Amino acid sequence: MASLAPLSGSLGHRRAAHLLRRASYRYTKAKVDQLAGMSADQAVASLLVTPALQIAQPVYDNPGTTGVENTTWINPPGQTLPAEDFVLRRYVMGWWVNEALHDPGISHKMAFFLHQHMIVTANTYGNTHFFDYLSLMRWASLGNFKKLATKIVTDNTMLIYLNNHQNTKTNPNENFAREFFELFTIGKGPQIGDGDYTNYTEGDIEQAARVFTGFRARNNRDQSDPETGIPRGIVQFNQHDTGSKTFSSKFNGTTIAGATNANGMWTELDNFVNMVFAQPEVSRNFVRRLYRWFVNRNITPEIETDIIEPLATAFRTGNYEIKPIVQQLLQSQHFFDADDSDNADEIVGGMIKSPLEMTLQMISFFGLPIPSPTANPRGHYEQLYSTGIIQRLLMPAGLPIFFSNDVAGYPGYYQEPEYSRQWFNSSTIIPRYKFPKQLLTGRMEHGATPTASIFLQLNIVTWVRNSGFFSDPSDPYALVQELIEYLLPETLDSDRFNYFYNDVFLDNLPAADWTYEWQNYLSTNNLTEVKIPLEKLLNAIMYSPEFQTF
Repeated sequence: MASLAPLSGSLGHRRAAHLLRRASYRYTKAKVDQLAGMSADQAVASLLVTPALQIAQPVYDNPGTTGVENTTWINPPGQTLPAEDFVLRRYVMGWWVNEALHDPGISHKMAFFLHQHMIVTANTYGNTHFFDYLSLMRWASLGNFKKLATKIVTDNTMLIYLNNHQNTKTNPNENFAREFFELFTIGKGPQIGDGDYTNYTEGDIEQAARVFTGFRARNNRDQSDPETGIPRGIVQFNQHDTGSKTFSSKFNGTTIAGATNANGMWTELDNFVNMVFAQPEVSRNFVRRLYRWFVNRNITPEIETDIIEPLATAFRTGNYEIKPIVQQLLQSQHFFDADDSDNADEIVGGMIKSPLEMTLQMISFFGLPIPSPTANPRGHYEQLYSTGIIQRLLMPAGLPIFFSNDVAGYPGYYQEPEYSRQWFNSSTIIPRYKFPKQLLTGRMEHGATPTASIFLQLNIVTWVRNSGFFSDPSDPYALVQELIEYLLPETLDSDRFNYFYNDVFLDNLPAADWTYEWQNYLSTNNLTEVKIPLEKLLNAIMYSPEFQTF
């Protein structure tokens, strides 16, 4: 029986590492060790805190004002701001990835979940509007989903992306209304008749589109949401359908009165959202997606009964607050695969890492240096994040971050029945398996430009010597054991461990040979004889099937 009961006792290393890999893009030895001594509820609570940002927005800011600038990025002293909007967009994207890399908790993992839930592309509108959208996702990451569903209606980027800026009383555009039902809230369910789905009808889409008429994007960003302070769109009452909107039996035949003035459009919107969120399937749909994001792609009848339904009920009765149900799920016996006696784990190591998790977790694990966004903004935003990480690491591996080809998002997160297995296909497997070599050489190592820089490079010998990670780098057994313990999700059996230890690292030579070579390196600073086995070991571990999972 799957159980949402909290896991008791201290987490220990294995479960702490599992929690951190699943919940955060920042994965470090120090954090794993810290969580290992905590109980599940303590550990999860420590991750469910939204930290202060590294910088409040891409480096350009006016130091004479507080908060986010509404219209322009301001140059830092001595720097020149790129003029092209498409270049500045890279700065916004790089800013988000940098914040995700440095976030010690769950907020950016949840913000990306909400982005996947309510997707837009970065080039839909202006770079500042996309920044507002990212800010809204972060604001809602551990907040209220119902409020987000209301506020996304007037997000400037979303208004353009799903064509609601073209939705008028004389020429309704149903695109946003359709996705609001199917993707954002209640879900379609199996089709049961012509224009009749399990949870809504084509007629309901038509009525919802009428509710959404007259909401418009605001280019100069001078109108802000009173609760979040984030710029939003406006209402144009003369473009709004003021008639009553009557919905199908799926919504109990509810009739929503049309607005009689501009302020009434907001009331009408609230009434519509209240009607949709009164349906239990909204909470079930959200919880199923949350489960597949954090736990496992497979939802069996047992999981539906024991996990999804009680979480969905708690979500509804808790007025759609996200944080409590995330806490309940991540501290549960089920999340840690401790609710059955099956020795073959279905949860730990049961999902395939996305390119974003693999990249950011390894950058943080090895502590790779990041150029300063203020002293070297071009190196930080354009070279490292835009070119190195986004274009040369994530995109070839199947994650064109913030440029989804589909309104449903990135296939690895939604495409049934494979879900995370989508990260492996004929076009992405080579870039994925080249990842460790790319870290070690600082080059792409594949494609038409294999020598192109990724603007990151791991000096494995220096890291082993200076990081403080290892108890004794001259002890080959301890070195291999400690590295595997943090890089792989499960404890290896003796045959598998000996493959990495004897066959790969020692090359079937005596252990004393490594000890001698390491001590010789410390004395002479000649790293030739220690670099080769260390690079072979790292390549083998990160190339392994175990490393691909988490």
